[in-house]
Amino acid sequence: MTDVTDTRSQPAAAPASPPETLPLAAEERWEALDLPQADGPATPPEAPLDMPEQDFRGRPPLGPDSRWPGLGTIAARIVAFGGAAAIAWYGWKQMVLAFGTSMTFLQSVLLVLFAITFTWVGFFLTSMIAGVFARRPRTPDGPNEARIAVVMPVYNEDAAATAGLLAALARDLYRVGLGQRAEIFVLSDSRDPDAVLAEMAAVSRLRDISPVPVWYRRRRDNKGRKAGNVGEFVRRWGGRYDQMVVLDADSVVGAATIKALSARMNADPAVGLIQTMPMLVGGQTIFARLTQFAGRIYGPAIARGVSAWSGDSGNFWGHNAIIRVPAFAQCCGLPELPGKPPFGGHVLSHDFVEAALLRRAGWKVRLDHDLRQSFEGSPPTLLDMAVRERRWAQGNLQHARIIFSRGFAWISRVHFTIGILGFLMSPIWLAMILVGLALSANVLLSRPDYFPQTYQLFPTWPTFDPVRMLWLFIAAMSFLLVPKFIAIFRAWLRPLARNSGGSVRLLGSGLFEMVLSALIAPVQMLIQTRQIFEILRGRDSGWEAQVRAGQMPPWHVVLRRHAIHVVAGVGTLVVLAILSPWQLVWLSPILAGLILSPLTSRWSASPVFGRWARRQGLLVTPEEREPPELLTAANALDFRIAARLPTRGIAALGDDPALRARMLALLPEAPRGPAAERLDAIAAEAKIGHAASQAQALRFLSPAETLALVENRALIEAFASLPAE
Repeated sequence: MTDVTDTRSQPAAAPASPPETLPLAAEERWEALDLPQADGPATPPEAPLDMPEQDFRGRPPLGPDSRWPGLGTIAARIVAFGGAAAIAWYGWKQMVLAFGTSMTFLQSVLLVLFAITFTWVGFFLTSMIAGVFARRPRTPDGPNEARIAVVMPVYNEDAAATAGLLAALARDLYRVGLGQRAEIFVLSDSRDPDAVLAEMAAVSRLRDISPVPVWYRRRRDNKGRKAGNVGEFVRRWGGRYDQMVVLDADSVVGAATIKALSARMNADPAVGLIQTMPMLVGGQTIFARLTQFAGRIYGPAIARGVSAWSGDSGNFWGHNAIIRVPAFAQCCGLPELPGKPPFGGHVLSHDFVEAALLRRAGWKVRLDHDLRQSFEGSPPTLLDMAVRERRWAQGNLQHARIIFSRGFAWISRVHFTIGILGFLMSPIWLAMILVGLALSANVLLSRPDYFPQTYQLFPTWPTFDPVRMLWLFIAAMSFLLVPKFIAIFRAWLRPLARNSGGSVRLLGSGLFEMVLSALIAPVQMLIQTRQIFEILRGRDSGWEAQVRAGQMPPWHVVLRRHAIHVVAGVGTLVVLAILSPWQLVWLSPILAGLILSPLTSRWSASPVFGRWARRQGLLVTPEEREPPELLTAANALDFRIAARLPTRGIAALGDDPALRARMLALLPEAPRGPAAERLDAIAAEAKIGHAASQAQALRFLSPAETLALVENRALIEAFASLPAE
């Protein structure tokens, strides 16, 4: 590892004397700021940090000593896992009594599926109850000189929106006194030429107005996806920083929270990562507002429970967390898994693995549930959520290859198991329903054999206890709903209820959320089941940019996407109505969700219905009633930056010298290397050289060659030298 002492001591590119006051008010005139960084280099001097590739079968690197968990953590684990085990035993015993001792094969299968499902829903109740043992973290006072990098990886994102978030955060960092030791790093993996152009223009504007240094680096090789993006940053500049706060392109952490996180990490040298509980914000559609409300009202109670039983073996959710950079470099170099995707190749859900690797080396990984200035966006529609879950499902199933790696803490393995079961529960639930229907069909369509043995004196009567089954069903529903009512009651005891519209509206919103979630759940069950089978068949999810702001899908889209769900619901309804009408009582919520799925999917994606719910006081959160100043400023700066971005795409590089100068300032020197690695740039150079005008050159270039143009200084100059017509 190189000596980085001199590099770290170099002054940051922040202005020597920023304005005395730097309010976050949205109406502030950002043009009045005279900040010189836009004329400086795009990246700071490199400060390399070694990040060795980890061996999942080898010995972990040495880290700080790990102590036994405290009494509170032990008690929380007894409640969470001991309670779930007791629920599993009770459900198994009652189901056996309901079926009798002489079970058929289908009954045995149903028993196993029911036990898994019953335990799963029961664990969420016991996990929430375990939250009574959660400790409340404290932010220590005292000196703290830790250098902080706020890292935002981006991939074909809305450039103005991400720059607006970072601009507001930069001003917030300066206000709380972090201007001299915090820097912002935009790590681009974008591949779309227009997205890259807009991104660089937005970052250039951001550098104009930021009172803290803003750096920009775009990779030409997307190896490792997001984990590779962050890893490359650590290897090149990790020695410059002590801590890094990792964001997503639609997430942000308030500067006061960053300051508290930094102080907490600085006070305990054994802490490697602290995860916050992000609050969903900005939802406009019913679906987004539903997810947002559930996360805000139920999320804190759930996070408190997870924090309690996790202790110092917590998890990482990939963003809105602070990480000790040397610890991350020491432990979290991810190898490629052998084999082909979806189970081989790059580690997709890298965050779980990185948390487990840190804990394996003795570093503490915590979820600090008390910090509230942590925000992220939510998927706008059910179909957009399905696209995200496809990648998450593959990443979590991939963990089955890693879960038994040498040295992992057993709580880390629990996090892996919960992630895997979170997606496997859909096919398990579906299988349980199908086996139950098969049992019913077997009873209705077959004749029981009362004398299965020769010379049997007394008949063998079929055993089935419907009353016991009813109580098991009620218990399972209680495990699902009681945690939500606990969270609502908990909100009543806090300002959260008043800030969400009052106790009555909060309860009404909770009931509305439960009904709509019940309609969506069976659709998600079938979508996730299909995704699981696609993954098991070897289909890779790929890497697409996430949809941050969607729109209501047209009828032909929802009808095509949900046709199989409607057919399954109507077919089951008809069969049960003929053969076993009484079962419709149990299956009516599932069948209603499937049959109404096109309506639910389309209308839940409507911003109009979202505004209607807001006017009725439904699904309202405190951040919506009184938007945080940070988010208000981000929205205002988003619009202002967007107004200054090029509207004509790549063509603007030819006739806009100011834009061209901004782009050139963010580009490194032309890469040198084998011609085989520069074929797109070579082809672009030849085509530009033979073009008679800029428009003709753009028609000549392929998308890959256009990208080579945007990222190459010499090609931009050659393109600009062509006649406009």
